[in-house]
Amino acid sequence: MTQEIAPRRAWLGLAVLVLPTLLVAMDITSLFLALPQISEDLGASGTEQLWITDGYGFLMAGFVITMGTLGDRIGRRRLLLVGGTAFAVLSVVSAYAVNPQMLIAARALLGVAGATLMPSTLALITNMFRDERRRGRAIAIWATCQFAGGALGPVLAGLLLRWFWWGSVFLVAVPVMVGLLVLGPVLLPEFRAPARGRLDLLSVGLSLAAVLPVVYGLKRLAVDASAGTPVPVAAIVGGVVVGVVFVRRQLTLGEPLLDLRLLRNRSFAAVLVGLVFAGVAMAGTGLMATQYLQGVLGHSPLASAVLFAPMGLGVAAGTMTAPLLARRTRPASAIAAGLCLSVAGCVLLTRVDGADGLPWLIAGVTVLALGTGPLFALGTGLVVGSVPPRRAGAAAAMSETSNYFGSSLGMAALGVVGAAVYRSRMADAPAAARQTLAGADAAARDLPGDQAEALLRTAHDAFTVGLNITGAVSAVIFAALALLIRATRPTGPSHEEAVDAQPVAERAAA
Repeated sequence: MTQEIAPRRAWLGLAVLVLPTLLVAMDITSLFLALPQISEDLGASGTEQLWITDGYGFLMAGFVITMGTLGDRIGRRRLLLVGGTAFAVLSVVSAYAVNPQMLIAARALLGVAGATLMPSTLALITNMFRDERRRGRAIAIWATCQFAGGALGPVLAGLLLRWFWWGSVFLVAVPVMVGLLVLGPVLLPEFRAPARGRLDLLSVGLSLAAVLPVVYGLKRLAVDASAGTPVPVAAIVGGVVVGVVFVRRQLTLGEPLLDLRLLRNRSFAAVLVGLVFAGVAMAGTGLMATQYLQGVLGHSPLASAVLFAPMGLGVAAGTMTAPLLARRTRPASAIAAGLCLSVAGCVLLTRVDGADGLPWLIAGVTVLALGTGPLFALGTGLVVGSVPPRRAGAAAAMSETSNYFGSSLGMAALGVVGAAVYRSRMADAPAAARQTLAGADAAARDLPGDQAEALLRTAHDAFTVGLNITGAVSAVIFAALALLIRATRPTGPSHEEAVDAQPVAERAAA
């Protein structure tokens, strides 16, 4: 059931919705600085550290599709409040975990709770703001908070860890979620699909069995780019196989978990492709840039987080200015122009040179990120605005899933590119030094002064060349996306609107 609400109440409701958006983004990035203290206090092994950091993202990526569609069926406000309650409780459990296993389990469940928040907030915004211009401005504010939260998460974590214990990083969520639970029922209207079908549990299982192995495999390849090992590759292949089964099932159901027929809308499909590959380029360059800050320039994790914050803040600034661009030109042109700016930022990254490359790096990631703002603001608006209100949750889930897949794929694929360049230029170095910068640093400790200095200089130069090439590859990706988006033309009424007019039996037969 959809209802119109007063503009003032809608803007107040938006202020409530951006709270969980900001929090979820911060929670993804803030844990990295706390990990050393957690490991020391709880005695976590290397494998347990990996699951503490990645379990949250794995489960969130796996459940976004299900939660987006579930919100369409049971009510988006209801799902948001249930997820917010679970998030607050599990944050307290995480803060007071007494062993690694307890923290891993709590973080995994936090990922499930987080998966309820992002598509619910975006779908509610879509329903609350029926005017296209106001909806575009609201989505821009939502996206700004999402990316600003990702940039500020490590900084806030660093400040908290300076004064409090590691559990304070989790407890930040509690007052935010309490605010959501108090103000949400007052300011947020309820929205649900008028004709709600039964949730297909087999599709839920297939979506998890497809998404989780692929994300796991990509992340493992990103962590160890030399691991052409069977486990991550087999996980990716197995996930893809299950994904094919999932797709075939969705195309035969009258009420699918994920309506893939929406991809017949060219604007919808082009933006999703843009979100995936923009995530690839940003995550890949981000991975190389942060390693450059710590491995080549020798900055601490906190200092690196501060120096790298311009990427998240640049996206935030770009999303805020996107509605102004949309007033002067059509969204596709604004998005394409922004992506051309991202190409320029990537070119700046190719100029980074050894220990003197910090200004080029900061300028490059800032310009790159600024140019992606219109894609994340206007593109997301095109995705959720191209479907009728009853399917807004599913469309929001597709948008969020595109981001997660793009980020995971970027860290893996461009991480492999950077590692390959590094190893090719370190062919004559000791075995440990050929693998990673950390290995080169360890090998240098066992060498005389002049030889150690020469080895480190060679390793730093090799890694910097890898960063340069990653920037060049990302420039090609952004240029291709600009051409794709620029060539896209509105296709008129969405396929979903036509589908809504058909009886369910006819859709099943189709």
